[in-house]
Amino acid sequence: MKHSNSNNSLVQKCLCVCILRPEILWLSRSPRKMSKSNRFPLAVLAVFAFFTILLQARQPAPDAPKEDYIRAHYTKYEFRIPMRDGKRLFTAVYVPKDAVAGPYPFLMDRTPYNVGPYGEDQYPQHLGPSEEFEKSGYIFVYQDARGRWMSEGDFIEMHPHIDDKKSPQDVDDSSDTHDTIDFLLKHVPNNNGKVGIWGGSYMGFYTSASIIDSHPALVAASPQAPMTDLFLGDDAYHGGAFMLSANFGFYSHFPIQHGPQTPKPTVRFDFGTHDSYKFYLQAGNIDNLDKLYLKGSSWLFNDQAKHDTYDAYWNARDLSRHMKNVHCAVLVVGGWYDAEDLSGPYKTFYAINKFNPQTPTTLVEGPWIHGGWDFTDGDTLGDINFNSKTAEYFRVHIQFPFFEHYLKGKGEAQPKAVVFETGANVWQSFDAWPPSAVLPKTLYFRAGGKLSFDPPTEEAGVDEYVSDPNRPVPFVGYITDTVSPRYMVDDQRFASYRPDVLVYQTEPLEEDVTIAGPISPRLKISSSATDSDFDVKLIDVYPDDYPDPDPGLHGNNHMIGAPPVHMGGYQELLRGEPFRAKFRSSWEKPEPLEPGKQTEIDFTMSDIFHTFRRGHRIMVQVESSWFPLTDRNPQTFTDIPSARPEQFQKATEQVFRQKDAASGVQVLVMPN
Repeated sequence: MKHSNSNNSLVQKCLCVCILRPEILWLSRSPRKMSKSNRFPLAVLAVFAFFTILLQARQPAPDAPKEDYIRAHYTKYEFRIPMRDGKRLFTAVYVPKDAVAGPYPFLMDRTPYNVGPYGEDQYPQHLGPSEEFEKSGYIFVYQDARGRWMSEGDFIEMHPHIDDKKSPQDVDDSSDTHDTIDFLLKHVPNNNGKVGIWGGSYMGFYTSASIIDSHPALVAASPQAPMTDLFLGDDAYHGGAFMLSANFGFYSHFPIQHGPQTPKPTVRFDFGTHDSYKFYLQAGNIDNLDKLYLKGSSWLFNDQAKHDTYDAYWNARDLSRHMKNVHCAVLVVGGWYDAEDLSGPYKTFYAINKFNPQTPTTLVEGPWIHGGWDFTDGDTLGDINFNSKTAEYFRVHIQFPFFEHYLKGKGEAQPKAVVFETGANVWQSFDAWPPSAVLPKTLYFRAGGKLSFDPPTEEAGVDEYVSDPNRPVPFVGYITDTVSPRYMVDDQRFASYRPDVLVYQTEPLEEDVTIAGPISPRLKISSSATDSDFDVKLIDVYPDDYPDPDPGLHGNNHMIGAPPVHMGGYQELLRGEPFRAKFRSSWEKPEPLEPGKQTEIDFTMSDIFHTFRRGHRIMVQVESSWFPLTDRNPQTFTDIPSARPEQFQKATEQVFRQKDAASGVQVLVMPN
């Protein structure tokens, strides 16, 4: 359409409806959409937009859109790169137009979510991990993973790595990356012979899988929140409990494709309510979610839900056991508050160090949600303030220098661990993770709801509660239709008031206590049921006189608006995990509880690095449901996905706190 200065043209602009292509949030650095509560009536918006455009017509021309910068400085090429088995993978390559400043290194991203926009005359708004890279001089490479979008082949969920490849038909993501790099080095001129790769979440998996048996030209990689072992702590299962809401919410709209194709608009699943607690409770068991809603349309969801033990399906997809022959420098990135792939960064970091001790490997952990280091400032989460733009610090001072160092020879290497200390809100560097100075200590459950580093001395002591799977403990104290990332730091007072939640807390601390590393509950329990969950939460309790974020608030008298946030007595969740008791001896072969018999429940939760400040309290909560974050345990030893309504039964749970059967949580404490 030709440009026009007529009023009709202005009106057309005002009434134009912009349809945004759905994107995975990870890939976008654009402003977030306006919430429903902030929307004006359409007519008001139309009038406002009309006069806004009239005013803009009199203003100087704005800066060129970002897309124009990319188009002006890069030339785009599209390749269908042949793999050793004859399949071709669609690859978009962006080459700097300034040939004199070269040669340039490659920086690659492999994804199942599409590398659009497609077409050599179509350009994205951004290139690379962050804005710093766009002006620094890189050849950017984006590839549709095998079997996704415009790439040929079959898509296999977390394609298992093949250690011993016996023929050209034995392909995996390591071989696909190797063949891609070979092609790029030969067919893209003005490169310096060095390749870097990065990606987060599913792209983090592709990054990790790509560096096994590294191509000689691959010199730097950054797997970020990498999916590593879906059953043991990443997206699918935690402690043997199915991560219900997150998985159904994702796979209900994850497109299943057959053959190469470009993306088409997708319609997200309509829950019919904003109350996910109500939706999943009314659905009944997991099988009903497929029967009533998916109707066989998502084999991926069924794969996740039906493989509910650590069987051959999951064993083959544990990438950590294959992280060998990694010859490139690695920057492993994770977030303390990642609700999706919390354990992946640690398993990847530890595995690379174990199998490749000479490989430069750095662990970075910050106060971020899933991918928050990429698309947020990282200064707040929920009601918690971290007092600085931690994500910006990471992008500018950690991620960018890492690739500049290994791909261009600039600057210095990173320390072994660069981690953000929550509570104190400062960055720290260590030569090992966990820090070598930490000492193991146990926070013991004591009588009267006390928590202490001193073990119990009583000959007998037990606390009990009744768990009802038909009235499960919610994972948040508000209505939501999704897994809100902020739940990872949410106030837990709503749960502490329930009779089916045990609460233990210390006296106000007389000095700071800093915990660095994994959290390990050690419980002595008995149950009237043949199976139960035991969910354990570690919490920072603020002093009652802690100031509110809005100092002008004085009580709630005559409150007519949204309730204010009161930080006095706030119970900030730091780490919480479920554990399904039938897996207490083996992930592969679950066994029932013997009703009334005392047994041990020992497990490990992902790391934290947090300082409980003087005057705060340390709290631990224990419950037997966390719904619908996790699926309900019917509390009968049965096939949970197909459990019948009558199999969901109440159970009396006992937690012992006596001299010969002490329960508590083991932590690693930094010396003062």
